[in-house]
Amino acid sequence: MRRAALALAALLSGVVEAATLPSRAVLGGECCPGVVWTPDSRALLFLDGPPARGSTGIYQVAATGGEVTRRFSSVAFFSPALKWAVRPGAGEATTLERLADGRRFTLPTYGSDVTWTRSETRLAYARSDTSGNYDRRVTRVFVADVFGASRLVATLSGGSIHGWLDDTTLLLSGKPSAGARDRELFTLNTGTGARRTLRTALGFRSVTLSADGRQVAYTVSFDSAARNGLWVQGTASGSPRELSVFGSYRWRDATRLLLIPLSTAGGPHTLRQYDVTANAWKTLGDLGDQVRLADWSVSPDGRLMNYLSARDGNVRVLTLP
Repeated sequence: MRRAALALAALLSGVVEAATLPSRAVLGGECCPGVVWTPDSRALLFLDGPPARGSTGIYQVAATGGEVTRRFSSVAFFSPALKWAVRPGAGEATTLERLADGRRFTLPTYGSDVTWTRSETRLAYARSDTSGNYDRRVTRVFVADVFGASRLVATLSGGSIHGWLDDTTLLLSGKPSAGARDRELFTLNTGTGARRTLRTALGFRSVTLSADGRQVAYTVSFDSAARNGLWVQGTASGSPRELSVFGSYRWRDATRLLLIPLSTAGGPHTLRQYDVTANAWKTLGDLGDQVRLADWSVSPDGRLMNYLSARDGNVRVLTLP
């Protein structure tokens, strides 16, 4: 009776009590920040070495926990689908190796990150000036087919690559000129040069594409009150939609965005879900814990979530409702 009365009081006051989402520790000992999912969503990969492991390499543990095994003996930046190993050199050349047959080619990335299309048959990278005011530094964006030469597709000031929408279209941001105040968030068809500006603002943070490239979430801050906030927008059409919350967010799938709201009151972090199609929020539950340094991610199939526990440093996994 007392529990029912409390639930009714909470409902009337507009406060929804979140249930704690059960999770399990799959890695302990504070060994493994920054773990990533395997493409099949069955395991987590992480970098480790002595004294915990016999040698340095990329190790793997099942999403259910258990034995830790070494997946790759060499250290590299591996592509999301684990088709390629990317190894920057000491100079301009980066070596890209196809894991299926060991075939290699090089690109003059000067150590820059490589951004893959979903098919991993094409990539992009940016090279920026290394001195001067960041907002005025020239950024040159290159694309290349695998085993092919790179070509310049854009020149920006203070620019960034945010991902591929499909096999031909990039999402970029940057200033149209060094003296401009604002940056543009825009799409660029690398074949035709066609460009579509999505938004203009002083700057864009945490720009994140949905799995199918049709939606983008981003944060604007230190701008005007009308521009600041967390926004979701279609990459092909539609106006930006403000979500009126702030926190750490990841796409669960093509239409659902997960968010852990910023909390200054302490206590466990809450996990919320925004449905773009329904334009509606739902609270999934709390973690019974806090996430350390926003270190969390969603499995490629959208069923699981991992996070680094602030309480004990363990990597934990939960099944999403």
